[in-house]
Formats: sequence, C-alpha cells, structure tokens
Amino acid sequence: MATSTDRDQQIQKLHELIKNIDYGMFTTVDDDGSLHSYPMSKSGEINSEATLWFFTYAGSHKVTEIEHYKQVNISFSSPEQQRYVSISGSAELVKDRNKMRELWKPELQTWFPKGLDEPDIALLKVNINQVNYWDSISSFKPQTISFLTPSRL
Repeated sequence: MATSTDRDQQIQKLHELIKNIDYGMFTTVDDDGSLHSYPMSKSGEINSEATLWFFTYAGSHKVTEIEHYKQVNISFSSPEQQRYVSISGSAELVKDRNKMRELWKPELQTWFPKGLDEPDIALLKVNINQVNYWDSISSFKPQTISFLTPSRL
C-alpha cells in the first residue's frame, strides 16, 4: 500500500506533468458506447485527494453522459516538450457555489459570458484513478501513476 508521502509525490509528479497545459480533451461515454471528446480548461490544481475540476453547463450533453457512465478520460499534450498525459477517473456534477468561486478564473468568461451568474453553471469533479504518461525523460515507454484505493474501486 502506498504511503501518504508516496501519494504526495505522485500528485506532485502529475502536477509537474500538466502544470503548463491548460486545456485537455475530456472524453465521455455515450449510451451507445461511443466516445465523445470536448476541449476543456482545467480549473485549479490537483488537490491532495487526486481530483481535477472543470467548469461546465449542467444541462450539457457531457453531463448527461456522465450521469449514465461516470468513467472519463482527460488527455493533455505538449508536443514541444514531448509530453503526453492520459488521466482516467470517474466524474460527478457539483453545484457548490463556494467551490465555483474558489476555482473561477477570468479567462473562463469566454465560455461563460455571465461568469458565476450563469444560471446553468456547474463543476465537473474528476476523481483520478490512473495516469499514464509519456515524456522525453522516460523515452516513449509509458509510465503509470495509480491513485486507486479501496474507496475508489
């Protein structure tokens, strides 16, 4: 079993891998099993519970998909750094106004013109299960970080 120090080091490694990559492709599963990907901007940093946050509209199709199939994937890439990161986890809709205020950043105004006053604004919380990454340091042999614990199985 991983110690909290190991977990902190894993979270720090993931933070380093995606810190300069603001946008990822957020992939969901539709009822017919097809995959849909959406460009999404991450909000805030990965916290000690290995979660990522994204703003969305609560009535969007991706939210409907997540309500049926919680499994998602977010891929981040930085070709100039030869860095590719694939994050799998489970997502849930969160409508916590305090959390939204905490995570809001002005550049989100492009997608949410009324800011936090958008009537349908919400958050997607992604509980990270596993990370696969390829970077120039490790050549192109995939590396894995697992955040699976008994509570996330």
